[in-house]
Amino acid sequence: MRYYEDLVIGTVTKSDRTYDVTREEVIEFAGKYDPQPFHLDDEAAAKTHFGRLSASGWHTAAMTMRMMVEGWRTQEPSASLGSPGVDELRWRKPVYPGDTLRAESKLISKRRMNSRREMGLMKTETTVYNQNDEIVLTMVSNGLIAVRDPDSDVE
Repeated sequence: MRYYEDLVIGTVTKSDRTYDVTREEVIEFAGKYDPQPFHLDDEAAAKTHFGRLSASGWHTAAMTMRMMVEGWRTQEPSASLGSPGVDELRWRKPVYPGDTLRAESKLISKRRMNSRREMGLMKTETTVYNQNDEIVLTMVSNGLIAVRDPDSDVE
């Protein structure tokens, strides 16, 4: 089990999973959560700067989360305690049906929680690429992780 004390700032983790974006899923997600015409209709999308049907940015974020969680399953289990949120989320390029996505994350900081010494806060920068190695999403997110020994002074 990986705990706060085991985290090394600068560590890069590449997801061993990719995500194939399908037309059906783009339309299904948009129909439920982001029903803008350029996510639902080829003609409407062709008249926009996207040029064709594109995935919702929120769908791209959801696909990213899926890749990350599936990737964690093949790694040493961590003492994760969830996440208090995202500091920054940017959609850099459109994602289209037929794209294949991959993600990598870099640990950029960590600190013990002052109010809850049994947990630490880690900050991760995630970058998502398409099959052409173009960046389509960047995100800085926060994660909570258990401290192995809450009585220690390890920072």
